[in-house]
Amino acid sequence: MVTVSDTKVTWLTQDAYDRLKHELDEMIENRPVIAARINDSREEGDLKENGGYHAAREEQGQAEARIRHLQELLRNAKVGEAADDDGTAGPGKVLTVKYDGDDEEEKFLLATREEGAEGSLDVYSPESPLGKALLGAKEGESREYELPNGKTMKVTLVKAVPYSEA
Repeated sequence: MVTVSDTKVTWLTQDAYDRLKHELDEMIENRPVIAARINDSREEGDLKENGGYHAAREEQGQAEARIRHLQELLRNAKVGEAADDDGTAGPGKVLTVKYDGDDEEEKFLLATREEGAEGSLDVYSPESPLGKALLGAKEGESREYELPNGKTMKVTLVKAVPYSEA
């Protein structure tokens, strides 16, 4: 599970760490393939009108950015266990909330986008206004947070359970 705290430490379960490390290793192994594609395209001639060359350079830039991101994420990672099932909102929990004036409940994972990338749940960052407002809330507790338009919204935590990938 990937979560972020105020100290910018990323907490990961062993499975999440292994998955991200595997992705990083594959991307590093793929560097020569992209470099060869750039070289092959460069040899085709005029670079101004060479779409293959520019596409390969763009792919290389995106791959290098992802590699840097994963390296930073894994460098600051602490491998640990999933969150406690104590009914308190925190990183690594699936939260069910109800907004003031709305009958519908919303369910989301409070974590970083890295962990939620493979799931069907929406992922809200603990650093977001809603995430910050809910951190530490107990089931049944209401909190307020500021909306982008400057108004405040009241939200009630209905349920908080540890995220599981099953």
